[in-house]
Amino acid sequence: QLNRTEYTQPALLAASVAVWRVWRAQGGAVPAQLAGHSLGEYSALVAAEAIALRDAAHLVRIRGQAMQEAAPEGSGAMAAVLGAEDAVVEEACRDASGVHVVVAANFNSPGQVVIGGHADAVDKALALLAERGVRKAVKLPVSVPSHTPLMREAANRLAEAMTAYAWHAPKIPVVQNVDARVHESVESIREALVSQLYLPVRWSGCVQALVAGGATRIAECGPGKVLAGLVKRIDKSIDARALGTPGDFEAARAEWV
Repeated sequence: QLNRTEYTQPALLAASVAVWRVWRAQGGAVPAQLAGHSLGEYSALVAAEAIALRDAAHLVRIRGQAMQEAAPEGSGAMAAVLGAEDAVVEEACRDASGVHVVVAANFNSPGQVVIGGHADAVDKALALLAERGVRKAVKLPVSVPSHTPLMREAANRLAEAMTAYAWHAPKIPVVQNVDARVHESVESIREALVSQLYLPVRWSGCVQALVAGGATRIAECGPGKVLAGLVKRIDKSIDARALGTPGDFEAARAEWV
């Protein structure tokens, strides 16, 4: 059942918050700012005490259900485009869109953009990119086109669900995906989370905002090392580390605390 998104999302949330709590319990420093990629934004808001973990887990389960139901199996697709300028990818998406749409869904790092939308439009965009000299693109093993207009209905359901839970102003500023800005009011934070479902994740912008705020070290709390790798591609001056193993914790504590 963990492969079903309504279970996957709470599980990933719990895993990343667990890493955060171990970091703090073992004397890890409190960061000046937080950010999370897509679902990770909820983990960041839990860490910032803007919402309780229990409430966030219920909410992201609803989010997952709404996302799956908004895109029937086989109707949507996503693909990672590598080695192309953002503008080139966006132009191909515009040219491939008609009745069915495809858009840039994640601006992950320079030269890495994920596109998503209706499956046939995604295929058309990939064909156009190949014609225009982009040689590397990988279809992703997902059927839910996150962060695209196909998620509008899911966003409406999420907006309704948001009001059932207690929210607070974050104790640590959180840079949010939709505009790479810190949102301070509860209303603005919730609006950004809802918009995030159908607007692109601007991860490059989020990292740049963290750097502009003075960040020199960034720790990834959660399974894997994908974000730490993206951070290094966005800004090579950043000491980015994933806290995925006891050895990672020991090394980071020794050098950072």
